[in-house]
Amino acid sequence: MDNSAEKYMQEALFEAKKAYLIDEVPIGAIVVHNGKIIGRGHNLREHSNVAMDHAEVIAIDEACRYLGSWRLEDCDLYVTIEPCLMCAGTIINSRIKRVFYGADDTKAGAAKSLYQVFADDRLNHQVELQSGIINTECSNIMKSFFKMKRKKRKEQRKK
Repeated sequence: MDNSAEKYMQEALFEAKKAYLIDEVPIGAIVVHNGKIIGRGHNLREHSNVAMDHAEVIAIDEACRYLGSWRLEDCDLYVTIEPCLMCAGTIINSRIKRVFYGADDTKAGAAKSLYQVFADDRLNHQVELQSGIINTECSNIMKSFFKMKRKKRKEQRKK
């Protein structure tokens, strides 16, 4: 695996850690254009009460503003967890060239696990996909977060 993919995925993981610290599902994303990070995001849905505030959407929005265009044709997205259907749609509609992600999402993944949206040739844009980048770290932050949430819920029930 290429070192730059791991380096960029570490940046996405940094965003996921920000989400963890504010009690959001720890998913992070970055958009890269010509070797430069032009968009960053982490989940903010619980804080904003906006269903669309997923890491990928926030990073893509920032990248579009940076480039002054909704077309991100020469951009790559790095995200810690396999994108959901909403995020996959946003990725396709923004014309992102490649998506790199860490861990599969067997419950909601739209890139490989449940659906293979990026490879659907009926759509007007297909996205190159690479998965499993620093998979263990990306998976572990999610496991840790939900373990902590279950523990808190259990403690609440005892009170």
